[in-house]
Amino acid sequence: MATINLRDLYPEEELDCIIEVQNGDAEAFKATLTKEIADVYFEEQRRENAYQRRLFRNKAHYSLDCDDGIENDAINSSADLFEEYAAKLSKQQLHNALNSLPEKQRKRIYAQYFCGMNRSEIARAEGVDVSSVRESINAGLIKLKNILQKFL
Repeated sequence: MATINLRDLYPEEELDCIIEVQNGDAEAFKATLTKEIADVYFEEQRRENAYQRRLFRNKAHYSLDCDDGIENDAINSSADLFEEYAAKLSKQQLHNALNSLPEKQRKRIYAQYFCGMNRSEIARAEGVDVSSVRESINAGLIKLKNILQKFL
């Protein structure tokens, strides 16, 4: 009987692991064991390469296995782009709808909702009564609502 020390095949191992085989089978055993080890090694190498490709394709420069939700952000980045496009489109539709209003209504709605002025400040700046500003803004909002419903 011949003995094979697996430590000779695995130099990183610290402990000896001796296997006894028949004299004629020692070389065949080493060849078979080496082939199995090589197969496992190359399979693991293929998995690692596939993992690195996934990281690159998802633009993930961190582990996809982590549990803090970062990988979810990387995977769903296209949804964020869609939402950004929808918001941009909505802003453009709102801008177009505002431009279709009469000038006084457009300026008063812009002053109240975009500049943060209240109705009395708008009335004071224009030198008119607060009730006329209120009626103008309310009428403009109704027109704006009708215009924007056409886009939906």
